[in-house]
Amino acid sequence: MTRPAGIEDETRPDLPQDLSQEVPTAPAGDSDDLIELLFFAYRDFVGDPDRILAEYGFGRAHHRVLHFVDRYPGLTIAELLDILRITKQSLNRVLKDLIDQGYVEQRTGTSDRRQRLLFCTPSGRALTADLTRVQVRRVVRAVEDPAGDGRADREARIASAQGFLMAMIEPGDRAAIRRLMARRAAGRT
Repeated sequence: MTRPAGIEDETRPDLPQDLSQEVPTAPAGDSDDLIELLFFAYRDFVGDPDRILAEYGFGRAHHRVLHFVDRYPGLTIAELLDILRITKQSLNRVLKDLIDQGYVEQRTGTSDRRQRLLFCTPSGRALTADLTRVQVRRVVRAVEDPAGDGRADREARIASAQGFLMAMIEPGDRAAIRRLMARRAAGRT
């Protein structure tokens, strides 16, 4: 592969070190197939809620904010920025829409009055439930019996899918994501 003029370094600074290294060749294009399937799966996974969001004049950024604010009531703006990895300016625009239209509310922190804690309103919870319902339907269909033969164990398929998705996440981020998900799980008990 020829590098553009002026680039001597073997790594790209915009990629994590482990991803900038030479990729081993996968047999018979398996990795190409997986990448393509991920694109198609993502397209359909977000396409269902996109149709609902369009009715409200919202987009995917609104969906992501609603999802995490609903799952983690009392989330701070700083925590949400860390989860979404978007700019404060982008979040403020989306959050303003959701607050102005009555889907999210901000409350002052109890221990730190400078903090703004985020909560879904009843309307926000209802919209999030509608968005989640269509995605859950797609996920359940995928894990119930993907081969149509009834032979595979559902729990094993779920564990396999979760393991694959966790492995797709940057290694340095996995512990924080596990802690965040444990926080949600603890809230359910």
